[in-house]
Amino acid sequence: MLQLKMNKKTLNNLLKGMNIDRNVRLMEVCGTHTMAIARAGIKQLLPPNIELISGPGCPVCVTDQQDIEKILLLAQNPRVLITTFGDMLRVPGSTGSLQEMQAQGAGVRVVYSPLDAVNLARTNPRKEVVFLAVGFETTAPTVAVALEEAVKDNLNNFSIVCLHKLVIPALETLLLDPETDVHGFLLPGHVSSIIGTNPYDFIPRVYKRSCVVSGFEPGDILESIFLLIKQLKTGEHRVDNQYRRGVTKAGNKTAQQLMDKYFEPFKAHWRGLGEIDNSGLNLRTQYEKYNAFTKFEVDDIKFNLKPTGCICGQVLKGKRKTQDCPLFSKTCTPSSPVGPCMVSSEGTCAASFYYAGGEKVG
Repeated sequence: MLQLKMNKKTLNNLLKGMNIDRNVRLMEVCGTHTMAIARAGIKQLLPPNIELISGPGCPVCVTDQQDIEKILLLAQNPRVLITTFGDMLRVPGSTGSLQEMQAQGAGVRVVYSPLDAVNLARTNPRKEVVFLAVGFETTAPTVAVALEEAVKDNLNNFSIVCLHKLVIPALETLLLDPETDVHGFLLPGHVSSIIGTNPYDFIPRVYKRSCVVSGFEPGDILESIFLLIKQLKTGEHRVDNQYRRGVTKAGNKTAQQLMDKYFEPFKAHWRGLGEIDNSGLNLRTQYEKYNAFTKFEVDDIKFNLKPTGCICGQVLKGKRKTQDCPLFSKTCTPSSPVGPCMVSSEGTCAASFYYAGGEKVG
């Protein structure tokens, strides 16, 4: 279970400092935090009045089902080679998944970098190589670098499905929802390494919520929870930076400039959260030739999707727990997922399934 790079005295002092005389709900926004918390058994260490809930920080989980269906439609084109990170392979659609289509001979390949997809386009000029650009501000700069290479080489057989999401608009949507009962946020370290801590300042100022940017080791997360409780005890609301070794106030300016060069914000669809203004990234007009949905004319296609019974959307908003879903661990398991929260390595349902339910015991 828990492996900490700290001595027992430090751990005990942290846990002692988390005593607070009221019920507290803290949301970890990042899917990597969700999995790290479950894997280390952190919920079981906390006092019973401190509850950790998961937010919409898993990029695969928040990808809208309409977009999944369009990707599956693209994969049916014999000219197209879909390239993707592994998490997207098993996301179920109405006609199956990319993994199932790959087994049937469709052009689907896992890559480890968007630049791998660019190289495939260079070496396979007769194939239309499409990269699934899914992720938050963490991965968007790497896709911008790939686009830079494609533009430099004037690659006409490379395009992307641009499904990048932005963290700040999602957080504001949660805070505007009167049903979001959250007292503080564990903010994502890797996103913050790109955007910095300054964009979060509105959360304590406007919404009076406490925030800590956290690293990903169990010790990082426990220290971040301690810092949140410390704020709540004194009635303070600010943005603390626990992950100072990777995050600054201003963030990575080079990465921000690359993103701004190729992308612009637009109204995006989120699973569970619906449409949110300026919450996604779209290719700028001058780079529209690299938009796969436009290039292959699937942009305006709508699918009539039947409800599956999956409550992933409610889980992503922190309104329901994984065990509330009637499908959880029954018809929906990692080997046979119904929803994306069970598919992704950062999904809340997968974390709960693999690690003792991922929920607090007792």
